[in-house]
Amino acid sequence: MSQVDINFTPIEWSEKMATGVPQVDAQHRYLVDTLRRANDRLLGDHEGALLGEIAKDLLNYAIMHFETEESLMKRYGYEAAFPDVARAHIAQHRDFSRQVVAVCDHLREGRPVSRMDVLKYLNEWLRNHVLGIDQKLGAFVREAEARQAAEPPA
Repeated sequence: MSQVDINFTPIEWSEKMATGVPQVDAQHRYLVDTLRRANDRLLGDHEGALLGEIAKDLLNYAIMHFETEESLMKRYGYEAAFPDVARAHIAQHRDFSRQVVAVCDHLREGRPVSRMDVLKYLNEWLRNHVLGIDQKLGAFVREAEARQAAEPPA
């Protein structure tokens, strides 16, 4: 692979990213690993078709992951407890999806897309989302599950 100057730090999994919610952490780890592999593949000389394929794959998995998180929010009453944070969380999911769909649309229409800009966005968004707002959701879900476990059976 040729040496490429990059203006972002490629994402790597770290335990700081763990939310303590096994299903969410497994999905986060998959997203991080997928993006890490995408970084490796796209930092070489590749055509737009590969970027489009990777963007679609990440988007499809991310949408499934967002559904998991949003289902947990509903199940445990996150929006009732933290309405502003829950709305911001969901808004981040929708914004990510819109951005990746825009990349796919540009590629499909034959418009130029900077793979470096896309990789920087994906790496930074995932890192910031998982280390930020997802940690709040994870703490809430863990507390809610602990309360449920402590309740006597009905």
